[in-house]
Amino acid sequence: MTAPVALRQVVAGLCDEVSPRLTSDAARVQVRRVRQRLDEPLRVAIAGRLKAGKSTLVNALIGRRVAPTEVGECTRVVTQFRYGTADRVDVVRRDGSRVSLPLDETGMIPQRLGVPAAEVAFVDVALTSANLRDLTVVDTPGLSSTNASVSAGARRFLFEDATAPIDDGLDADSAGAISGAEAIVYVFTQAVRADDVAALEAFRSVSARLASNPINSVGLFNKADKLVESPADPWPVAEDLANDQARSLRRVVSGVVPVVGLLAETTEAGRLTAADCEALRVLSALPVAERTLLLASVDLFVSRPAPVPREHRERLLTLLDLYGIGFSLAQLAAHPTLGSGDLVRMLYQASGFPRLRHTLDHAFRWRTDAIKAGWALSTLEKAAGHADTIPDREVLRDAIERVLQRPEYHRLRLLEAAQQVSGGAVELPAPMEQELTRLALSQDPQWILSLPAAGLDELREAALAAAARWRVYAVAGASPAQSRVALVVHRGFHLLSQRLTVAS
Repeated sequence: MTAPVALRQVVAGLCDEVSPRLTSDAARVQVRRVRQRLDEPLRVAIAGRLKAGKSTLVNALIGRRVAPTEVGECTRVVTQFRYGTADRVDVVRRDGSRVSLPLDETGMIPQRLGVPAAEVAFVDVALTSANLRDLTVVDTPGLSSTNASVSAGARRFLFEDATAPIDDGLDADSAGAISGAEAIVYVFTQAVRADDVAALEAFRSVSARLASNPINSVGLFNKADKLVESPADPWPVAEDLANDQARSLRRVVSGVVPVVGLLAETTEAGRLTAADCEALRVLSALPVAERTLLLASVDLFVSRPAPVPREHRERLLTLLDLYGIGFSLAQLAAHPTLGSGDLVRMLYQASGFPRLRHTLDHAFRWRTDAIKAGWALSTLEKAAGHADTIPDREVLRDAIERVLQRPEYHRLRLLEAAQQVSGGAVELPAPMEQELTRLALSQDPQWILSLPAAGLDELREAALAAAARWRVYAVAGASPAQSRVALVVHRGFHLLSQRLTVAS
Protein backbone atom coordinates (compact mmCIF):
# COMPACT_ATOMS: atom_id res chain seq x y z
CA MET A 1 0.00 0.00 0.00
CA THR A 2 1.33 3.45 -0.92
CA ALA A 3 2.37 5.51 2.10
CA PRO A 4 0.50 8.78 2.60
CA VAL A 5 2.23 11.99 1.59
CA ALA A 6 4.23 13.51 4.45
CA LEU A 7 2.60 16.66 5.78
CA ARG A 8 6.03 18.27 5.87
CA GLN A 9 6.29 17.76 2.09
CA VAL A 10 2.95 19.46 1.62
CA VAL A 11 4.06 22.51 3.60
CA ALA A 12 7.45 22.52 1.83
CA GLY A 13 5.60 22.62 -1.48
CA LEU A 14 3.59 25.55 -0.17
CA CYS A 15 6.82 27.42 0.62
CA ASP A 16 8.29 26.67 -2.81
CA GLU A 17 5.09 27.89 -4.46
CA VAL A 18 4.57 31.17 -2.61
CA SER A 19 8.18 32.36 -2.21
CA PRO A 20 8.55 33.66 -5.82
CA ARG A 21 5.18 35.40 -5.58
CA LEU A 22 6.03 37.51 -2.53
CA THR A 23 6.96 41.14 -3.07
CA SER A 24 8.66 41.78 0.28
CA ASP A 25 12.25 40.68 0.90
CA ALA A 26 11.46 40.17 4.60
CA ALA A 27 8.56 37.84 3.79
CA ARG A 28 10.67 35.84 1.35
CA VAL A 29 13.41 35.45 3.97
CA GLN A 30 10.89 34.13 6.51
CA VAL A 31 9.45 31.62 4.04
CA ARG A 32 12.92 30.44 3.03
CA ARG A 33 13.84 29.99 6.71
CA VAL A 34 10.72 27.88 7.26
CA ARG A 35 11.51 25.83 4.14
CA GLN A 36 15.05 25.18 5.37
CA ARG A 37 13.95 24.03 8.81
CA LEU A 38 11.48 21.58 7.32
CA ASP A 39 14.41 19.64 5.85
CA GLU A 40 16.34 19.40 9.11
CA PRO A 41 16.73 15.97 10.74
CA LEU A 42 14.92 14.75 13.82
CA ARG A 43 16.28 16.58 16.87
CA VAL A 44 16.51 14.44 20.01
CA ALA A 45 17.44 15.93 23.39
CA ILE A 46 19.14 13.65 25.92
CA ALA A 47 18.39 14.66 29.50
CA GLY A 48 18.90 13.08 32.91
CA ARG A 49 20.74 13.06 36.19
CA LEU A 50 24.49 13.32 36.64
CA LYS A 51 26.24 9.97 36.16
CA ALA A 52 23.12 8.37 34.63
CA GLY A 53 25.18 7.47 31.55
CA LYS A 54 23.84 10.14 29.18
CA SER A 55 27.11 10.70 27.30
CA THR A 56 27.62 6.96 26.86
CA LEU A 57 24.21 6.76 25.19
CA VAL A 58 24.95 9.85 23.10
CA ASN A 59 28.04 8.07 21.77
CA ALA A 60 25.97 4.99 20.97
CA LEU A 61 23.44 7.08 19.04
CA ILE A 62 26.20 8.86 17.12
CA GLY A 63 28.14 5.66 16.45
CA ARG A 64 31.42 7.20 17.63
CA ARG A 65 33.00 7.76 21.04
CA VAL A 66 33.20 11.54 20.85
CA ALA A 67 31.27 12.79 23.92
CA PRO A 68 33.42 12.61 27.08
CA THR A 69 31.90 10.38 29.74
CA GLU A 70 33.95 11.88 32.57
CA VAL A 71 32.77 15.11 34.20
CA GLY A 72 34.51 18.12 32.67
CA GLU A 73 33.83 21.56 31.20
CA CYS A 74 32.10 20.17 28.11
CA THR A 75 29.66 18.06 30.18
CA ARG A 76 28.38 21.21 31.91
CA VAL A 77 27.10 22.91 28.75
CA VAL A 78 24.60 22.03 26.03
CA THR A 79 26.30 20.19 23.16
CA GLN A 80 24.73 19.70 19.74
CA PHE A 81 25.92 16.83 17.51
CA ARG A 82 24.94 17.16 13.85
CA TYR A 83 26.08 15.82 10.50
CA GLY A 84 28.86 17.65 8.69
CA THR A 85 31.16 17.02 5.74
CA ALA A 86 34.17 17.34 8.09
CA ASP A 87 34.67 16.89 11.81
CA ARG A 88 34.51 20.26 13.57
CA VAL A 89 33.99 21.51 17.13
CA ASP A 90 32.82 25.10 17.62
CA VAL A 91 32.32 26.69 21.02
CA VAL A 92 29.56 29.25 20.41
CA ARG A 93 29.74 32.25 22.71
CA ARG A 94 26.69 34.16 23.87
CA ASP A 95 27.67 37.07 21.61
CA GLY A 96 27.48 34.74 18.60
CA SER A 97 31.22 34.42 18.01
CA ARG A 98 32.72 30.97 17.59
CA VAL A 99 35.95 29.40 18.79
CA SER A 100 36.99 26.33 16.79
CA LEU A 101 38.73 23.45 18.52
CA PRO A 102 40.19 20.19 17.21
CA LEU A 103 39.09 16.84 18.58
CA ASP A 104 41.67 15.49 21.02
CA GLU A 105 44.09 12.66 20.22
CA THR A 106 41.43 10.05 21.09
CA GLY A 107 38.86 11.63 18.75
CA MET A 108 36.79 13.16 21.55
CA ILE A 109 35.69 16.70 22.40
CA PRO A 110 38.45 18.35 24.46
CA GLN A 111 37.76 18.45 28.18
CA ARG A 112 38.79 22.12 28.29
CA LEU A 113 36.90 24.42 25.96
CA GLY A 114 39.11 27.47 26.29
CA VAL A 115 36.13 29.77 26.90
CA PRO A 116 34.74 30.66 30.35
CA ALA A 117 31.60 28.61 31.01
CA ALA A 118 29.54 31.74 31.65
CA GLU A 119 30.26 32.89 28.08
CA VAL A 120 29.35 29.60 26.39
CA ALA A 121 25.94 29.40 24.71
CA PHE A 122 26.47 25.86 23.43
CA VAL A 123 29.01 23.60 21.75
CA ASP A 124 28.29 22.82 18.10
CA VAL A 125 29.86 19.55 16.94
CA ALA A 126 29.72 18.56 13.27
CA LEU A 127 30.72 14.97 12.51
CA THR A 128 30.91 12.80 9.41
CA SER A 129 29.01 10.03 11.22
CA ALA A 130 26.34 8.51 8.96
CA ASN A 131 24.08 8.13 12.02
CA LEU A 132 23.70 11.91 12.11
CA ARG A 133 22.35 12.26 8.58
CA ASP A 134 18.82 11.71 9.90
CA LEU A 135 19.33 12.58 13.55
CA THR A 136 20.63 15.58 15.50
CA VAL A 137 21.50 14.73 19.09
CA VAL A 138 21.49 17.39 21.81
CA ASP A 139 23.28 16.42 25.03
CA THR A 140 22.10 18.52 27.98
CA PRO A 141 23.97 19.10 31.27
CA GLY A 142 23.22 16.49 33.91
CA LEU A 143 20.76 17.44 36.60
CA SER A 144 22.27 17.31 40.07
CA SER A 145 20.75 15.15 42.77
CA THR A 146 19.73 18.21 44.73
CA ASN A 147 18.41 20.39 41.92
CA ALA A 148 16.14 19.00 39.23
CA SER A 149 15.44 22.31 37.53
CA VAL A 150 16.23 22.74 33.87
CA SER A 151 19.28 24.96 33.44
CA ALA A 152 18.87 28.29 31.72
CA GLY A 153 21.23 27.13 28.98
CA ALA A 154 19.22 23.99 28.29
CA ARG A 155 15.99 26.00 28.24
CA ARG A 156 17.46 28.52 25.82
CA PHE A 157 18.93 25.92 23.48
CA LEU A 158 16.14 23.36 23.39
CA PHE A 159 12.95 25.31 23.69
CA GLU A 160 13.39 28.83 22.39
CA ASP A 161 11.04 29.77 19.58
CA ALA A 162 13.49 30.44 16.78
CA THR A 163 11.14 33.04 15.32
CA ALA A 164 11.10 35.09 18.52
CA PRO A 165 13.84 37.51 19.54
CA ILE A 166 16.68 35.69 21.28
CA ASP A 167 18.06 37.64 24.19
CA ASP A 168 21.59 36.22 23.99
CA GLY A 169 22.67 38.19 20.93
CA LEU A 170 23.40 35.04 18.92
CA ASP A 171 24.09 35.35 15.21
CA ALA A 172 21.68 33.89 12.64
CA ASP A 173 23.50 30.55 12.42
CA SER A 174 23.43 30.10 16.20
CA ALA A 175 19.81 31.19 16.41
CA GLY A 176 18.93 28.70 13.70
CA ALA A 177 20.54 25.91 15.72
CA ILE A 178 18.36 26.78 18.71
CA SER A 179 15.27 25.37 17.11
CA GLY A 180 13.68 23.09 19.67
CA ALA A 181 13.70 19.34 20.21
CA GLU A 182 11.14 17.09 18.56
CA ALA A 183 11.76 14.34 21.10
CA ILE A 184 13.22 14.00 24.59
CA VAL A 185 15.01 10.90 25.87
CA TYR A 186 15.25 11.04 29.67
CA VAL A 187 17.92 8.78 31.16
CA PHE A 188 17.71 7.37 34.66
CA THR A 189 19.02 4.36 36.56
CA GLN A 190 16.92 1.93 38.61
CA ALA A 191 14.32 3.68 40.78
CA VAL A 192 12.71 6.82 39.42
CA ARG A 193 13.01 9.56 42.02
CA ALA A 194 10.72 12.48 42.69
CA ASP A 195 13.19 14.92 41.19
CA ASP A 196 13.39 12.83 38.00
CA VAL A 197 9.65 13.33 37.56
CA ALA A 198 10.05 17.02 38.44
CA ALA A 199 12.77 17.36 35.81
CA LEU A 200 10.61 15.77 33.13
CA GLU A 201 7.74 18.05 34.06
CA ALA A 202 10.11 21.01 33.87
CA PHE A 203 11.30 20.05 30.40
CA ARG A 204 7.70 19.69 29.28
CA SER A 205 6.67 23.03 30.78
CA VAL A 206 9.29 24.99 28.85
CA SER A 207 9.18 23.13 25.55
CA ALA A 208 7.26 23.94 22.43
CA ARG A 209 3.58 23.03 22.47
CA LEU A 210 3.77 20.06 20.12
CA ALA A 211 7.12 18.74 21.35
CA SER A 212 6.36 18.81 25.05
CA ASN A 213 3.89 15.96 25.42
CA PRO A 214 4.45 12.50 26.90
CA ILE A 215 4.10 10.85 23.50
CA ASN A 216 7.24 12.69 22.39
CA SER A 217 9.25 11.67 25.46
CA VAL A 218 10.72 8.27 26.24
CA GLY A 219 12.33 7.11 29.47
CA LEU A 220 15.61 5.24 29.15
CA PHE A 221 16.34 2.93 32.08
CA ASN A 222 20.13 2.68 31.82
CA LYS A 223 22.58 0.27 33.46
CA ALA A 224 20.00 -2.50 33.56
CA ASP A 225 22.84 -4.99 34.11
CA LYS A 226 23.38 -3.58 37.62
CA LEU A 227 20.04 -5.00 38.83
CA VAL A 228 21.48 -8.46 39.49
CA GLU A 229 24.80 -9.97 40.48
CA SER A 230 26.97 -11.24 37.62
CA PRO A 231 26.59 -13.62 35.81
CA ALA A 232 22.80 -13.71 36.32
CA ASP A 233 20.55 -12.56 33.44
CA PRO A 234 19.25 -9.05 34.31
CA TRP A 235 16.61 -8.82 31.59
CA PRO A 236 13.62 -10.51 33.29
CA VAL A 237 14.01 -8.13 36.25
CA ALA A 238 14.77 -5.15 34.01
CA GLU A 239 11.70 -5.69 31.81
CA ASP A 240 9.39 -5.99 34.82
CA LEU A 241 10.85 -2.89 36.44
CA ALA A 242 10.66 -0.91 33.17
CA ASN A 243 6.99 -1.88 32.78
CA ASP A 244 6.28 -0.71 36.34
CA GLN A 245 8.11 2.55 35.66
CA ALA A 246 6.21 3.06 32.40
CA ARG A 247 2.88 2.70 34.22
CA SER A 248 3.86 5.18 36.93
CA LEU A 249 5.26 7.66 34.37
CA ARG A 250 2.52 7.31 31.73
CA ARG A 251 1.60 11.00 31.99
CA VAL A 252 5.23 12.03 31.51
CA VAL A 253 6.75 9.60 28.97
CA SER A 254 5.37 7.34 26.26
CA GLY A 255 7.31 4.33 27.52
CA VAL A 256 10.44 3.14 29.31
CA VAL A 257 13.19 1.25 27.48
CA PRO A 258 15.77 -0.71 29.54
CA VAL A 259 19.32 -0.65 28.14
CA VAL A 260 22.91 -1.43 29.01
CA GLY A 261 24.46 1.77 27.72
CA LEU A 262 28.09 0.66 27.95
CA LEU A 263 27.47 -2.32 25.65
CA ALA A 264 25.58 -0.06 23.26
CA GLU A 265 28.46 2.41 23.09
CA THR A 266 31.11 -0.30 22.70
CA THR A 267 29.30 -2.08 19.86
CA GLU A 268 27.92 0.95 18.03
CA ALA A 269 31.20 2.87 18.21
CA GLY A 270 33.23 -0.15 17.05
CA ARG A 271 35.43 -0.21 20.14
CA LEU A 272 35.73 -4.00 20.52
CA THR A 273 38.76 -5.09 18.48
CA ALA A 274 39.73 -8.47 17.09
CA ALA A 275 42.37 -8.69 19.85
CA ASP A 276 39.66 -8.09 22.46
CA CYS A 277 37.52 -10.86 20.99
CA GLU A 278 40.51 -13.21 20.97
CA ALA A 279 41.21 -12.44 24.65
CA LEU A 280 37.58 -13.26 25.45
CA ARG A 281 37.90 -16.49 23.47
CA VAL A 282 40.95 -17.49 25.55
CA LEU A 283 39.09 -16.81 28.80
CA SER A 284 36.04 -18.75 27.57
CA ALA A 285 38.21 -21.89 27.30
CA LEU A 286 38.90 -21.87 31.06
CA PRO A 287 37.10 -24.44 33.25
CA VAL A 288 33.61 -23.36 34.30
CA ALA A 289 34.60 -23.05 37.97
CA GLU A 290 37.49 -20.73 37.12
CA ARG A 291 35.32 -18.58 34.83
CA THR A 292 32.69 -18.30 37.55
CA LEU A 293 35.30 -17.18 40.06
CA LEU A 294 36.71 -14.57 37.68
CA LEU A 295 33.24 -13.12 37.13
CA ALA A 296 32.37 -12.95 40.82
CA SER A 297 33.70 -9.39 41.15
CA VAL A 298 35.70 -6.73 39.36
CA ASP A 299 38.60 -7.19 41.78
CA LEU A 300 38.75 -10.94 41.18
CA PHE A 301 38.54 -10.49 37.41
CA VAL A 302 41.66 -8.32 37.32
CA SER A 303 43.63 -9.90 40.18
CA ARG A 304 43.19 -13.67 39.65
CA PRO A 305 45.82 -15.50 37.61
CA ALA A 306 44.58 -15.91 34.03
CA PRO A 307 45.99 -16.51 30.53
CA VAL A 308 45.12 -12.91 29.54
CA PRO A 309 47.32 -10.07 30.90
CA ARG A 310 45.86 -7.95 33.67
CA GLU A 311 46.07 -4.79 31.54
CA HIS A 312 43.92 -6.37 28.83
CA ARG A 313 41.40 -7.58 31.39
CA GLU A 314 41.14 -4.02 32.71
CA ARG A 315 40.46 -2.84 29.15
CA LEU A 316 37.72 -5.45 28.75
CA LEU A 317 36.07 -4.11 31.91
CA THR A 318 36.04 -0.57 30.50
CA LEU A 319 34.45 -1.87 27.30
CA LEU A 320 31.98 -4.46 28.58
CA ASP A 321 31.90 -4.52 32.40
CA LEU A 322 31.26 -7.86 34.08
CA TYR A 323 27.86 -8.42 32.46
CA GLY A 324 29.20 -8.01 28.93
CA ILE A 325 32.25 -10.11 29.67
CA GLY A 326 30.15 -12.88 31.22
CA PHE A 327 27.74 -12.80 28.27
CA SER A 328 30.64 -13.02 25.81
CA LEU A 329 32.33 -15.90 27.62
CA ALA A 330 29.07 -17.85 27.73
CA GLN A 331 28.50 -17.37 23.99
CA LEU A 332 32.08 -18.27 23.07
CA ALA A 333 32.07 -21.31 25.37
CA ALA A 334 28.88 -22.54 23.71
CA HIS A 335 30.08 -21.68 20.18
CA PRO A 336 33.93 -21.85 20.09
CA THR A 337 34.08 -20.91 16.38
CA LEU A 338 31.90 -17.82 16.79
CA GLY A 339 33.32 -14.97 14.70
CA SER A 340 34.17 -11.54 16.09
CA GLY A 341 31.49 -9.84 14.01
CA ASP A 342 28.85 -12.28 15.21
CA LEU A 343 29.88 -11.72 18.84
CA VAL A 344 29.62 -7.93 18.43
CA ARG A 345 26.14 -8.29 16.92
CA MET A 346 25.07 -10.51 19.83
CA LEU A 347 26.42 -7.98 22.34
CA TYR A 348 24.51 -5.22 20.55
CA GLN A 349 21.28 -7.20 20.90
CA ALA A 350 22.13 -7.89 24.55
CA SER A 351 22.47 -4.15 25.18
CA GLY A 352 18.76 -3.54 24.56
CA PHE A 353 19.70 -0.62 22.31
CA PRO A 354 17.89 -1.85 19.16
CA ARG A 355 14.57 -1.11 20.88
CA LEU A 356 15.54 2.55 21.38
CA ARG A 357 16.68 2.76 17.75
CA HIS A 358 13.32 1.37 16.66
CA THR A 359 11.48 3.95 18.76
CA LEU A 360 13.47 6.83 17.27
CA ASP A 361 13.38 5.51 13.71
CA HIS A 362 9.74 4.48 13.52
CA ALA A 363 7.75 6.23 16.22
CA PHE A 364 9.33 9.64 16.77
CA ARG A 365 10.12 10.13 13.09
CA TRP A 366 6.46 10.24 12.06
CA ARG A 367 5.63 12.58 14.92
CA THR A 368 8.45 14.83 13.75
CA ASP A 369 6.70 15.21 10.41
CA ALA A 370 3.57 16.53 12.09
CA ILE A 371 5.46 18.64 14.62
CA LYS A 372 7.66 20.35 12.03
CA ALA A 373 4.68 20.90 9.73
CA GLY A 374 2.62 22.35 12.58
CA TRP A 375 5.43 24.68 13.57
CA ALA A 376 5.88 25.76 9.96
CA LEU A 377 2.19 26.52 9.43
CA SER A 378 2.06 28.48 12.69
CA THR A 379 5.14 30.47 11.67
CA LEU A 380 3.70 31.18 8.23
CA GLU A 381 0.47 32.38 9.81
CA LYS A 382 2.49 34.82 11.93
CA ALA A 383 4.37 35.93 8.84
CA ALA A 384 1.07 36.60 7.07
CA GLY A 385 -0.16 38.65 10.00
CA HIS A 386 2.98 40.81 9.93
CA ALA A 387 3.38 41.02 6.14
CA ASP A 388 4.29 44.49 4.87
CA THR A 389 1.87 44.38 1.95
CA ILE A 390 -1.72 43.22 1.50
CA PRO A 391 -0.87 41.06 -1.56
CA ASP A 392 1.79 39.16 0.44
CA ARG A 393 -0.67 38.66 3.27
CA GLU A 394 -3.29 37.26 0.87
CA VAL A 395 -0.81 34.97 -0.89
CA LEU A 396 0.33 33.42 2.40
CA ARG A 397 -3.14 33.04 3.90
CA ASP A 398 -4.57 31.54 0.71
CA ALA A 399 -1.79 28.95 0.58
CA ILE A 400 -2.20 28.08 4.27
CA GLU A 401 -5.95 27.67 3.86
CA ARG A 402 -5.41 25.21 1.01
CA VAL A 403 -3.13 23.11 3.23
CA LEU A 404 -5.66 23.15 6.07
CA GLN A 405 -8.27 21.65 3.74
CA ARG A 406 -6.08 18.72 2.71
CA PRO A 407 -6.55 15.30 4.36
CA GLU A 408 -2.87 15.23 5.35
CA TYR A 409 -3.47 18.11 7.77
CA HIS A 410 -5.78 15.91 9.83
CA ARG A 411 -2.69 14.06 11.08
CA LEU A 412 -1.74 17.19 12.99
CA ARG A 413 -5.19 17.36 14.58
CA LEU A 414 -4.88 13.69 15.57
CA LEU A 415 -1.51 14.30 17.17
CA GLU A 416 -2.86 17.26 19.14
CA ALA A 417 -5.85 15.16 20.30
CA ALA A 418 -3.54 12.34 21.39
CA GLN A 419 -1.38 14.79 23.30
CA GLN A 420 -4.41 16.22 25.12
CA VAL A 421 -5.40 12.72 26.22
CA SER A 422 -1.93 11.39 27.06
CA GLY A 423 -1.21 14.52 29.10
CA GLY A 424 -4.39 14.08 31.14
CA ALA A 425 -6.21 17.19 29.86
CA VAL A 426 -8.98 14.98 28.46
CA GLU A 427 -9.86 11.65 30.05
CA LEU A 428 -10.82 8.66 27.89
CA PRO A 429 -11.38 4.99 28.76
CA ALA A 430 -8.04 3.17 28.56
CA PRO A 431 -8.87 1.08 25.43
CA MET A 432 -10.00 4.21 23.58
CA GLU A 433 -6.88 6.12 24.63
CA GLN A 434 -4.73 3.29 23.31
CA GLU A 435 -6.64 3.21 20.02
CA LEU A 436 -6.27 6.98 19.60
CA THR A 437 -2.55 6.78 20.33
CA ARG A 438 -2.04 4.07 17.70
CA LEU A 439 -3.97 6.10 15.11
CA ALA A 440 -2.03 9.28 15.90
CA LEU A 441 1.43 7.74 15.96
CA SER A 442 1.47 5.27 13.09
CA GLN A 443 0.79 4.91 9.40
CA ASP A 444 0.51 1.11 9.59
CA PRO A 445 -3.20 0.15 9.44
CA GLN A 446 -2.54 -3.36 10.74
CA TRP A 447 -0.94 -1.96 13.90
CA ILE A 448 -3.49 0.84 14.27
CA LEU A 449 -6.39 -1.62 14.10
CA SER A 450 -4.63 -4.42 16.05
CA LEU A 451 -5.09 -6.79 13.09
CA PRO A 452 -1.53 -7.90 12.23
CA ALA A 453 -2.56 -10.54 9.67
CA ALA A 454 -5.58 -8.81 8.09
CA GLY A 455 -5.95 -8.05 4.40
CA LEU A 456 -7.11 -4.77 2.87
CA ASP A 457 -10.83 -5.62 2.88
CA GLU A 458 -10.85 -6.65 6.54
CA LEU A 459 -8.82 -3.59 7.49
CA ARG A 460 -11.19 -1.27 5.62
CA GLU A 461 -14.22 -2.75 7.39
CA ALA A 462 -12.45 -2.45 10.76
CA ALA A 463 -11.59 1.20 10.06
CA LEU A 464 -15.23 1.97 9.17
CA ALA A 465 -16.43 0.20 12.32
CA ALA A 466 -13.97 2.21 14.44
CA ALA A 467 -15.13 5.45 12.81
CA ALA A 468 -18.76 4.58 13.60
CA ARG A 469 -17.89 3.62 17.17
CA TRP A 470 -16.15 6.94 17.83
CA ARG A 471 -19.03 8.84 16.22
CA VAL A 472 -21.51 7.17 18.58
CA TYR A 473 -19.27 7.99 21.55
CA ALA A 474 -19.06 11.64 20.46
CA VAL A 475 -22.84 12.14 20.39
CA ALA A 476 -23.87 9.86 23.25
CA GLY A 477 -22.36 10.08 26.71
CA ALA A 478 -19.19 12.07 26.06
CA SER A 479 -18.37 15.37 27.71
CA PRO A 480 -17.84 18.37 25.39
CA ALA A 481 -14.06 17.95 25.54
CA GLN A 482 -14.31 14.20 24.95
CA SER A 483 -16.72 14.79 22.09
CA ARG A 484 -14.31 17.15 20.33
CA VAL A 485 -11.54 14.56 20.57
CA ALA A 486 -13.87 11.77 19.46
CA LEU A 487 -14.94 13.66 16.33
CA VAL A 488 -11.29 14.16 15.38
CA VAL A 489 -10.69 10.41 15.81
CA HIS A 490 -13.88 9.60 13.89
CA ARG A 491 -12.59 11.55 10.88
CA GLY A 492 -9.15 9.96 11.25
CA PHE A 493 -10.58 6.46 10.92
CA HIS A 494 -12.83 7.58 8.07
CA LEU A 495 -9.78 8.91 6.18
CA LEU A 496 -7.94 5.65 6.92
CA SER A 497 -10.82 3.67 5.41
CA GLN A 498 -10.66 5.86 2.30
CA ARG A 499 -6.93 5.25 1.99
CA LEU A 500 -7.51 1.49 2.26
CA THR A 501 -10.25 1.69 -0.39
CA VAL A 502 -7.89 3.42 -2.82
CA ALA A 503 -5.14 0.87 -2.07
CA SER A 504 -7.44 -2.04 -2.87
